[in-house]
Amino acid sequence: MTSIGSVLPVVFLHGVRVSGTMWHPVMRALDAGPARRRAVAPDLPGHGRRRGERFTMDGAVGAAAAAIDELGGRALLVGLSTGGYVSIATAARHPEKVAGVLALGCTARPRGVYASLLLRQFHLAARHPETAERLSVRGFRRVLSAPAAAAMSAGGLSCEAMGDVADAVTATDPVALLADYPGPVWLVNGSRDPFRGDERAFLAACRDGRLAVWPGFGHLSTLSDPQAVARTVQDLAAVVEHRECAAGQGPGARQHRGLFAA
Repeated sequence: MTSIGSVLPVVFLHGVRVSGTMWHPVMRALDAGPARRRAVAPDLPGHGRRRGERFTMDGAVGAAAAAIDELGGRALLVGLSTGGYVSIATAARHPEKVAGVLALGCTARPRGVYASLLLRQFHLAARHPETAERLSVRGFRRVLSAPAAAAMSAGGLSCEAMGDVADAVTATDPVALLADYPGPVWLVNGSRDPFRGDERAFLAACRDGRLAVWPGFGHLSTLSDPQAVARTVQDLAAVVEHRECAAGQGPGARQHRGLFAA
């Protein structure tokens, strides 16, 4: 367990078909910040160095939990899109390991129209991975800054895993999982993200939740501003650390005001 007043580490969880390299610009920005935090971005099953494995939600949660254990047994989770859903599932299953969750671009219920779209498009991509890879690279370059787009592809693309990911995500109930987790959950969406339609239901399910909508950003384009993402990670970490200091009456407790502060 992380001791009171110590610096919380961070585990970053990537989206579908990419790998942990997608977080490298954010991790560099975090490393340059005021608090030096240990951070890792593991590859989930079926992706990056684990390409060829079957992706399941159980396997993804196991990968996240193992990464937390490598950092001492307790950490913040930061996930975007598929990584956000995995973060929520991990927090619900292992609340003692998860100090807080920053979930970006993952507040659409995997039901109804969204589930139908996800299943149809992802299974089509899995059947035609080479075409899906070309289209993905083109899309990354269109919506992201050059460094962010390069980071998305640096670990290779695993489009053949997309069908398994769609099956796993649509089989979960993230709203119910959020209700099971007692810790802080910060939800971040770009205002142009088409998958933010259920953000209020997600927020209402959180026992300790906050929601931020970043004007002008889309589903992935928040990654084009790694400094803003890194600042938000630092803000969440500072809130958790402040609460722990206050609860333990430890030295150095201070009120932190960040992007989410009221």
